[in-house]
Amino acid sequence: MTANSAKALVLPLAVLAAFEVWARATHLQSDSLAPPSEIVMALFGAFADLSILAATRDTLFSTFAGLAIGTIIGLALGIAFGIFDTLNRLMEVTVEAIRPIPSIALLPIALIALGFGYRMEIVIVAFACVWPVLILSRAAVRSIEPRLMEVARALRLPPAQRVWKIIVPAALPRIFVAFRLSAGIALIVAVTVEIAINPLGLGAGIMLAQQALRPDLMLAYLVWIGAIGYALNVLLVVAQNRLFGRAALSGDGA
Repeated sequence: MTANSAKALVLPLAVLAAFEVWARATHLQSDSLAPPSEIVMALFGAFADLSILAATRDTLFSTFAGLAIGTIIGLALGIAFGIFDTLNRLMEVTVEAIRPIPSIALLPIALIALGFGYRMEIVIVAFACVWPVLILSRAAVRSIEPRLMEVARALRLPPAQRVWKIIVPAALPRIFVAFRLSAGIALIVAVTVEIAINPLGLGAGIMLAQQALRPDLMLAYLVWIGAIGYALNVLLVVAQNRLFGRAALSGDGA
């Protein structure tokens, strides 16, 4: 841990300590709050009985499956729209009309068509992940140095090789930024679907704890979800910096 990381922890730890003291001094009785020490104990208990691990497995399966599907679709469409200006103009109104629809608004349709379970959740997560990848990959392709495209034409590369040998490598740093953004969205949407309607995963665990009047366990699930999201982002940032170096910084600034 670096000195800066240690300093960043000072304020949150101080707030937690102050809240613990206040909760104990006032003998806190609440259906929505619990002292931090009780939250930690509830988290350990959920690990001990493996319930939180099973819920994590379900949520991450839907998260990563939806992320993969949404990334593939968004990347394919983004590259196509970036290459073919006519196609981009034809689809612009359609994309901008569908993109603002909240993914959660699809729940009634998805539930009727797919029922409860992984399939419904994966479809909704994939829908949410398509748009960041599509928009940023399209922008990345359209901003490629024109001289690279001239080289591809001079070499008489067929369209498929032009995409894989010229376009994708040149646009990859910004595409990875889109993937990183979509990964966070995927986790948020997966948990939201589980809270709203799907009886599995971490979101369902939160609802069960709330119905059982266990604020300590409910908040323990929230803390664990935050830890997963933080760890996922750290892993992707490290991968981005290792793979792309300074190009990653330009992609973040785009």
